[in-house]
Amino acid sequence: MSTFLFTTTNQINKEHQQEIKMTSEAVPPGVLSVRLLRGINLVKRDADGSDPYVVVHLENQNLKTSVIKNTVNPVWNEELTLAVTNPATPIKIEVFDKDKLSKDDPMGDAQVDLEPLVQMARMDLEDIRSGTVVRTVRPHRGGTSSACCLADESNIVWEEGQVVQDALIKLRNVATGIIHLQLRWVKIPAL
Repeated sequence: MSTFLFTTTNQINKEHQQEIKMTSEAVPPGVLSVRLLRGINLVKRDADGSDPYVVVHLENQNLKTSVIKNTVNPVWNEELTLAVTNPATPIKIEVFDKDKLSKDDPMGDAQVDLEPLVQMARMDLEDIRSGTVVRTVRPHRGGTSSACCLADESNIVWEEGQVVQDALIKLRNVATGIIHLQLRWVKIPAL
């Protein structure tokens, strides 16, 4: 016995309109700027050091920094821009050691929760003085949450019309390593 499901065009349009409304309420108009500042005490993968680079994943976007040669304390200071459609999806970060003759070696990974930053971006903060801390995000201690790998407390600051979060991210699956990054919600003016 077969069962068929018939859906009218009107039902699909109503569902699509509700989905669009929920999405537009969930994410304020803008893009996420991820500035990868530096790596701190990354694991050494080769006898002569490591050649680290970072790959940032968000939904179906994958962006990569440049490779910094022969160091476990690289300074990238590179900005990557990502479109956010679902603030519940964390940013995934992977660090690799670039190898010429073999597969690149993993140097750790982490996740960063976007929801606190997006929540602050939704708020009307225009009357607040630039440099004001609007929220402090604390690391998950002793829990099993994998949504965020903060090494320490991270402040979200209202800075010149944008919400900015400076964070130290502890890498997982390695003995040591921290990534220093800055998240910035860049508003896109309504058309």
